[in-house]
Order: sequence, then C-alpha cells, then structure tokens
Amino acid sequence: MRDAESEAAEQQAEADRLTQAQKDLANVSAVPIPVSAVAQVGEERAAAAITRIDGVRTVTVSATPTGDDLSATTLAVREGLAGLDLPSGVTASVGGVAQDQEESFAQLGLAMLIAIVLVFIVMVATFRSLLQPLILLVSVPFAATGAIAALLITGTPLGIPSMIGLLMLIGIVVTNAIVLIDLVNSYRARGDGIDDAVLHGARLRLRPIIMTACATIFALVPMSLGLTGGGVFISQSLAIVVIGGLVSSTLLTLILVPVLYLLLERRTERRLEKRERKRTAKAARHEAEEHDEQTDEDLDAILTTNR
Repeated sequence: MRDAESEAAEQQAEADRLTQAQKDLANVSAVPIPVSAVAQVGEERAAAAITRIDGVRTVTVSATPTGDDLSATTLAVREGLAGLDLPSGVTASVGGVAQDQEESFAQLGLAMLIAIVLVFIVMVATFRSLLQPLILLVSVPFAATGAIAALLITGTPLGIPSMIGLLMLIGIVVTNAIVLIDLVNSYRARGDGIDDAVLHGARLRLRPIIMTACATIFALVPMSLGLTGGGVFISQSLAIVVIGGLVSSTLLTLILVPVLYLLLERRTERRLEKRERKRTAKAARHEAEEHDEQTDEDLDAILTTNR
C-alpha cells in the first residue's frame, strides 16, 4: 500500500516538473547566430546524386554516338579510357549499349557453334560417315569469308543483324553441298567409278544449285539496297551478309567440294585396296603353308609305306 502511494507521488511530481518546464519555455528568448560565426561558407562542386552499385560509389558518363558504327565508337572510347591516368582506387568500364552488344555477340557465337554441331550430327546420321560431313562443313568458313568481304566492300559495320545473317548462312550454304554429295553417293552405290560419279553428279546439280542461289540473292537485293522501308538498319546488313556468303559458298561448293570428295574417296579406295592386297597375300601364304604341310605329310606316308 505504501509502495503504491509513493509511486503515485513520484508520478505527480514528474508531471508538475514537466508542466513548469513548458511554462518556462514560453518566456525563453534567443539572439540569432549567423552561420559564418560557426562555419566557413563557400561554393564547392558536388554530385547532385550519389549512385552505388554493389556498395561501390559509381558515376555514369553517358554519350550518344553520331555515327552508325557502334563497334568503332566503342573501340575509340576504350582507347580513350586506356590513355587516362586514373587516381588510385578508381576504375572505368564501358557499359550500356556497347556492353549489350558484346553480350549479344558472345551469345550468337555460341549459337553458331551449336548450329554447326547439330548440322554435323544430322549429316553424320544421313551419310553414315564422319569424313564426308567434314567436307560439307568446309563451305561454312568460305561463306563467312564472302559475308565479311561483302561488309567491307559496302562499308557496312558488323553488328547483331550481321551476326544473325551468319547464323542463317550455316544452314543455307550446307544445303547445296548436301544435295551434290548425296547424288554422287547415289552414283557410287549404283556401281559407277569415283571420277564418273563426281563428274555426272556435279554436272546434274550445277543448274539447280545456281538457280537456288540466284533466287535467294535476287530476293534479298531490295533489302540490301535499303528499299524495304522501316528497319533498314537491321535488314540491310543482314541481307548483305547473306548475299556475300551465298556467292562465295556457291562457287566454292561447285569447285572445292567435288575436289575434296574426289581426293578423300581416292585415298579411301587406295587404303581399302592395300588392305585387300594384304588380306589376299596373307591368305595365299596361309594356303601355301598348308600345302607344304600336306606335302610333307604325304612324303612321310610314302616313305613309311616303302619301308
């Protein structure tokens, strides 16, 4: 009971003290103090906003390129950054559209490798050979050579649309080589010699291959000239890459692929003939040894009879 009374008295005393303090504050007056009396005032440059990435203070410098060649602009920016003498602890890197382009190039490069592997697997299953698909894949790097040459001739920068065009070429250029080698293999299976099969196959497939390539090239000419309206910056470089790759790959398919096929099959035939000769010689030696053994046995039998 005494504890409750003492606690109530303490609370009442605290309330009276706070009430008196509030009354005293109403009568308080002060003299204003200028900031210059306690600090030095001046103008300093400072960031309008502070940005942090992964806890690290970051400053973003943006620029808009005036040309269409993003790769050349990025290269110039990197060269400029390499020539800067940055303070200790400060680093600089290129981001934005340039970084997106680099990531897209890496992804498209991986897609090209996967496409080549898939095409190779399909051709191995079709031709039941590991060497003939390699001959067909020779047209892929030559297609890339023609595509790059077309970009250089027209002054078109290598961008994402161009990489997409190269990815398309992997499937397009191999088709002509497949129809050519498939016909040659049909002649070989019929019993024709290597030279006759290659000669007749290339002669019969010459016109269809050229007509197919020309049809595709002429269909892409308006796009390559920028006559398709909106989205020219995407479609034009893609069309130029496909046209250049088709021209080079078609010519080399008609010339180089038959030559490589002829060399490969001749080497294979020589290996088979050599193996057959070894097998025949081995069988002949074995037969001669059996004949000698039989002769010795006959002689022994005759001598035993004479005795």
